[in-house]
Amino acid sequence: MDEKVLDEFYKIITPNKVEMFDRIAPLRTKYLTVVMENIHQEHNASAVLRSCDCFGIQELHVIEKDNEYLVQRDIALGAGRWVDMHTYDNENTATADCIQNLKSQGYKIVATTPRKDSRSITELDLSQPIALVFGTERKGISDEVIEMADEFVTIPMYGFTESFNISVSVAIILNTLRQRLENSEVKWRLSEREQMLLKIEWCKRILNGGPEMDTHFRKLIAEDKL
Repeated sequence: MDEKVLDEFYKIITPNKVEMFDRIAPLRTKYLTVVMENIHQEHNASAVLRSCDCFGIQELHVIEKDNEYLVQRDIALGAGRWVDMHTYDNENTATADCIQNLKSQGYKIVATTPRKDSRSITELDLSQPIALVFGTERKGISDEVIEMADEFVTIPMYGFTESFNISVSVAIILNTLRQRLENSEVKWRLSEREQMLLKIEWCKRILNGGPEMDTHFRKLIAEDKL
């Protein structure tokens, strides 16, 4: 049914969008995902979302405890339309809810921090799906993340400052790990079915009444009217 639904959507959207979706979907991944904990600067929140899209990261997980994750459209450049954002906003359990959810999906929780026991991102084992957790701009990751993390990583630095801006850190790490995956034997790409469902979702997001169209198409297909 999904294939027929996508065919119906492809009759509606522009040929340019069809070409883009078919070209980009095979390059997306959920093997790497990003977790932002309590980020509060809109500029950084927007830049992180944009980096996720640029590096083909399909899912962004946002932990909102004290701060709401706000996006500046002129910085994100529409990235929010293409990246799936999952929000955890229970004041008391947001961090635990997010980490436990990701662990239940098979992710290794990798916290980014300049701790002495952190491993370089160039040495991180990529044999298991990875959720990269980034903390606040000033304090970094919380003690709760430190307790629940499976591993810690850092970016090699050669200057006097101890850390990069949070959005820069995300971009550097994603670039490094994406290149490593590209050159590995790891099966990190979306399956064909996942790609199809993703393209349907993108169609729904760019069309007015997209979700209703999806429901309508499925009804007609089930009734053998398409």
